[in-house]
Amino acid sequence: MPRLTSTSMRTAGLVLAVTSFLGGCRGGEPALTAPRTIVAPYDTSRGEVLWAVVPLRNESGTSLVDVGGMSDKLVAAVEQVEGVRCLPLNRTLQAMTVLGYSSLRTPADARSLAQAMGVDGVLVGSITAYDPYGPTLGLSLALYGRPGSMAQGRQPLDPRTLATKATETAPATWSREEGPVAVVSQHLDAKNHQVQMDARAYAEGRLKGPSALGWRRYLASMDLFSDFGAYRAVDELIKQEWVRLPGGVTGQRSATVQERER
Repeated sequence: MPRLTSTSMRTAGLVLAVTSFLGGCRGGEPALTAPRTIVAPYDTSRGEVLWAVVPLRNESGTSLVDVGGMSDKLVAAVEQVEGVRCLPLNRTLQAMTVLGYSSLRTPADARSLAQAMGVDGVLVGSITAYDPYGPTLGLSLALYGRPGSMAQGRQPLDPRTLATKATETAPATWSREEGPVAVVSQHLDAKNHQVQMDARAYAEGRLKGPSALGWRRYLASMDLFSDFGAYRAVDELIKQEWVRLPGGVTGQRSATVQERER
């Protein structure tokens, strides 16, 4: 019987370890988990509701912000909503150029843009805080509906929400119908435990490949943290729309929607 040398023993051990690892990868592949889906309350019997996102304003006080990239992330977040589609950011920029808008300053501007683009809603907002080393992200968003779209006007808008709308014109001259149908203002600090819990829930079903950080990778990367922030802001807008349209257009949420939210 041939005698095994120390070198051959080390080689045999390495082969055995690699074989076991590959076998474990094939047999122990983790099951995929579906991420939480945001469901809009709109009537989609004649097609999905269409939104347009206006390029965000940078009010964070820092030049580190990639405003175009953050606006694209907001478009992507809207696209994830079931029942809502969103036009590409370039389409909105083209329409604003044709209309002569460098930015939207009044609800009338938002309605004109919605009419020109044939969309049901226009999302206007600003980046209020941005720190890639925290990370920290602040977003202020306002959703304006085209008259007669998104079941607008079924329930009067609470005047108190107008105080936080993401526009620059004094609200005293606006009627309720002219104001936004939903507004969101959020300040996400990665050190906040509630933000960490929300990021962990968002990461469920969205992790790409193995990572030593796991779900915490969304707190370690500003790019990923911005994805989470855009999703969370859109989620809050849709929640307000469920409140504005009691029970949605179907009278009450279906069991499918309730199951997805658990």
